[in-house]
Amino acid sequence: MAMSIQHLFNHSSSLITHPTSKKTQRDRPLKLSKLSKNPIKLPSLKEICQRGNLKDAFLSFCNILTDQNQHQNCADEAYSLLLELCASRKALSQGQQIHAHILKSNAAHDVVFLSTKLVFLYGKCGSILDAEKVFDRRPERTVFTWNALIGAYVTSGEPSGALDIYREMHGSGVPPDAFTFSCILKASGELKDLCYGTKIHGLAIKLGFVSNVFVFNSIMGMYIKCNDLNAAMLLFDRRGEREDVVSWNTIISAHSADGQSIEALRFFREMQRANVAPSTYTYVAALQACEESSLARFGMEIHAAILKYIQYLDTYVVNALVVMYTRCGKMREAARVFSDMVEKDIVSWNSMLSGSVQNGLYGEALQFFHQMLTAGQKSDQCSIISLATACGRLGNLLNGKEIHAYAVKNGIDSDLQVGNTLIDMYAKLCRISYMDSVFHRMPLKDLISWTTVIAGYAQTNCHLRPIQLFREVATEGIYIDEMMIGSILLACSELKYIPFVKEIHSYTMRRGFSDLVLHNTLMDVYGECGYIDYASRIFASIEVKDVVSWTSMISCYVKNGLANEALEIFLSMKETGIEPDGIALAITLSAVADLSALRKGKEIHGFLVRNGLLLEGPIASSLLDMYASCGTIDNSFEVFNHTRDKDLVIWTSMINAFGMHGQGKEAVTLFKRMECEKLVPDHICFLALLNACSHSALVDEGKRFFELMKDEYKLDPWPEHYACLVDLLGRANHLEEAFEFVKRMQMEPTAAVWCALLGACRIHNNEELGDLAAKKLLELEPGNPGNYVLVSNVYAASGRWKEVEKVRMRMKGKGLKKDPACSWIEIGNKVHTFIARDGSHPEAVKIYRKLGYITKRLEREAAYVAETRCVLHNVDEKEKVKMLYGHSERLAIAYGLITTNEGFPIRITKNLRVCEDCHTFSKLVSKMFEREIIVRDANRFHHFRGGVCSCGDFW
Repeated sequence: MAMSIQHLFNHSSSLITHPTSKKTQRDRPLKLSKLSKNPIKLPSLKEICQRGNLKDAFLSFCNILTDQNQHQNCADEAYSLLLELCASRKALSQGQQIHAHILKSNAAHDVVFLSTKLVFLYGKCGSILDAEKVFDRRPERTVFTWNALIGAYVTSGEPSGALDIYREMHGSGVPPDAFTFSCILKASGELKDLCYGTKIHGLAIKLGFVSNVFVFNSIMGMYIKCNDLNAAMLLFDRRGEREDVVSWNTIISAHSADGQSIEALRFFREMQRANVAPSTYTYVAALQACEESSLARFGMEIHAAILKYIQYLDTYVVNALVVMYTRCGKMREAARVFSDMVEKDIVSWNSMLSGSVQNGLYGEALQFFHQMLTAGQKSDQCSIISLATACGRLGNLLNGKEIHAYAVKNGIDSDLQVGNTLIDMYAKLCRISYMDSVFHRMPLKDLISWTTVIAGYAQTNCHLRPIQLFREVATEGIYIDEMMIGSILLACSELKYIPFVKEIHSYTMRRGFSDLVLHNTLMDVYGECGYIDYASRIFASIEVKDVVSWTSMISCYVKNGLANEALEIFLSMKETGIEPDGIALAITLSAVADLSALRKGKEIHGFLVRNGLLLEGPIASSLLDMYASCGTIDNSFEVFNHTRDKDLVIWTSMINAFGMHGQGKEAVTLFKRMECEKLVPDHICFLALLNACSHSALVDEGKRFFELMKDEYKLDPWPEHYACLVDLLGRANHLEEAFEFVKRMQMEPTAAVWCALLGACRIHNNEELGDLAAKKLLELEPGNPGNYVLVSNVYAASGRWKEVEKVRMRMKGKGLKKDPACSWIEIGNKVHTFIARDGSHPEAVKIYRKLGYITKRLEREAAYVAETRCVLHNVDEKEKVKMLYGHSERLAIAYGLITTNEGFPIRITKNLRVCEDCHTFSKLVSKMFEREIIVRDANRFHHFRGGVCSCGDFW
C-alpha cells in the first residue's frame, strides 16, 4: 500500500480528473523513500504538520499506511492534517496528490468533512474552479462546506461570487455561522457595497452574532472599507468591553489610512491606558500614523516602546519603523534601524530605496541598489520604479539604461507601473526616442501611460506630437482626465496655437471639468498666447480662488506688459486675505521692476522680512532686479550681500545690475570674484557681462570675455552674444571692426546684429554702412515696427527726407504703428504716465507752467539752447523746439519737482532711448535745482547729479 502511494505521488496526474492548475517548481511532486519498519504514531504526524515540513509529513503518512489498523482508524484525520498543511503552504500540486489518493483508496469515512477540507485547500491555493467542482459533486453540505467555498471566492479576489454563493446557501436554508458573517462582510467591503453590508449587519444582530468578537471586527472592517468611518466609530464606542486587540488595531489603522494621524495616535494612547497589550499589527498601525515630519517625535516614542516590550523584532514591525523614519525625512535613523535588522526581506530593501528617492538622495539610492544586489536580494517592480525615478531626477542616462536593461533581463519591464516610470525617466533625460520605444512596447497602457508620454513630449519641446497623441486617445475612446488636459495645454502654450487651445477649453466645458488646477492652467496658456481677456474671464469665473489662481493672473498681466494691472491684482489678493507665496512675490516684483515703482517694491521687501522669508533663490534674484530696475543699485548690492547661498542666477543678476547702471568695471570685478568661488558661468552670465562692457565702453575687456567664453568655457556664442559685441564695438566708433566681425560670424547675422550696427551708424553718421545695415534689418524682420522707426531716424538724421517718407509709407502699408514715447514716475502710491505733449493729466496746467519756468531759467542761467537736430521730422525750427519742449521725460521731471520735497531724488522710466537734447536738459536741471534725477530708458540707467551723467555721455 505504501509503495503504491509513492507511485501515486509520482504519477498522479492521470488519476486526477478535475484539478486544473499548473504545477510550479516549488510544488513539484515529493518522492518518498522506502517505508520504515517502525511505523510512526499519529501524534507524530500532527506535530510534523504543525512544524510545516511537507516532506516529513508525507513520510509520516506513508508510515501510517503500513499499519492497517491505524490507517483505518485515523485516515480522515491524517488526510485532514495533510490538506491543511498543503493549504497553509499553498502547495497545490501536493494537495492534488492527496485528493487523488482519497479518490483512489476509497478509505475516507467522513466524505463531507474531507470535501470541505478540499474546497478550503483549493480556495487557499487560488484554484477556484477545482473548489467549485469538489463542492458541486457533494450534495450533502454542511455550513462548513458552504463557508469553505465562500472563503475560496473571497481569497481569490472574487467578492461578488462569494455573495452569490451566500445567497444560494441562504436559499438552501443553511443558517450562517460566525465565519460566514466574516466572509460576507469582507466581500461587501471589497465591493464597497454599504447597502448589502448593512443588511448583513442587521442579520448578525438578529441572530445574536454581534457579540462575537470575530464578527464584530468584520462589521467594523466592512464599514471602514465602505468609507463610513463614522459608523465604525459608533460601533466601537458602543462596545462596552474593549479587551480585544484586533478591534483596537482596526480603529487605529482606519484613522491612519484616512489621514487622521492625531486621532489614530489618540486611540493608541487610549489602548495603552486600557491595559490592552499591543500586537505587532498595533505597532505597525501606530507607526503608519507617524509618517509626517511633525509627528516624528511620536514615532520615536513608539520605537522606544517596541524596544522595551518586544524581545524579538518582527520583520513586519521593523519595516514599518524604516518607512516611518524615511517619511519623516530621518534617513540616518532609518539606515540605523535597517542595518540592525537580522532578517531583511524585499520590503526592507525597497523601503530604504524609496525613502532615499523621496528625500532627494538619488545617488545614495543607486549605491544602495548595488548593496542590495551584493547581498543577494533580487529586486522587484517597486525597486525598479524607485531606481528609474532616481535616474530621471539625477539626469543620469547611463544608469537609467542599466536599470532598464536589468528590468528587461528579469522580465519586469512588462509591468504597467514600471513602464510608466521608464517613460517618465526618459522624458526627464530628454531621450524622446527611448521614451517612445518604451511606450510602444508596453503590452498594456493605462491613462497614466498616455498622460506621461504626452507630458514627456510637451516638456521636451516636441509640441506637435502631444496633439497627435491626444487625437489618438480621443479616437480610441480612452478616458481623458484633467491631468492629460494640462499636459496638452502645456504643448499649446509653447506653440501659441490658440485655435487648439479654444478647442480644448470647449472640451473641458462640455465634460464639465471644474478642476481648479485646470482652470489655472488655462489662464496661464491664454496669457502665454496673448489672450489676456480670456484669461481674465476664467479668473473671474473661479468662485474659490487659491494662491495659484491669483499668481497665474498676475503672471498673465506681467507677460503681456500690463504691469499696472498686475499690481492691482496683487493688491486685491491681499485684500481677500490670501497670503502670497514666494512665486507670487517674485512675479509681482517683476511687475514692480517694469514700472520702476520703488515704493511698492519696498513694501514687498518689508512683507518678506515681516514673514521671515529667507532671501534665497528666485526671491533674492527678483528683489535684486527690482531695486536695480528702480535705480537703487546700492540696495541691489545690499540684497546680494545678504543672500547666504549665492547661486549662479544671483551672481548674474548683480553683474547685469552693475551693467545697467553703467558700472562696467564693478561688473567685471564681480565676475572675477564669482570665478574665484568656483562657479561656472553660463551663456546668460556672459551676456550680462558683455552688456556691462558695452554700456561702459570697455572694448578690450568685452573682446577678451567673448574669447574666454568660447575657448575656456567651451560655450558656443548665441546670436545675442554676437549682437552685444557688435553693439560694444559700434558704440565705441569701431565701425569697421564691427562690420568685419559681422562678416566673420560663424552663423548668419540675425536682425539684432544688424540693428546694433545700424544704431552705431546713426550715432557716428556712417551713411554707407548704415544703408547696408538698414536693408538687411528690414529683410530679416519686416514685421517689427521698431526697425522701421530706427531706419527712418537714421535717414532723418542725415536729412534724407524722401527715404524717410518711403520707409514710413512702407510701414503704414504693412499696418504697423510706432509705439508712442512714454515716461512714468511714481508719486505716493500711484504711477503717473506721460506721453509727448500730453495734456490729459489732471494737473497738466500746473505741469506745463512749471516746465516753462524750468526751461526759461535754464536758458537764462545755464545758456541752454535746444538741439533741434534731435527732432527727426521735416518741420521748421520753431516747431522742432516746441516738439522738444513737450518730450515725455520733461513733463515727468516737472511733475516730480512739483510733488516731491527738496533734495528728494526724482526717478523716471522711459520706454524709448533718451534723446541728446533731453539728456542735456536733465543734466542742467540736476545742477540748477540741486536734485538727483535717475532716468531709466530703453537701454540703460542715467544718474544725473550736479550737471553730470553717470553714462559719461556714452549711451
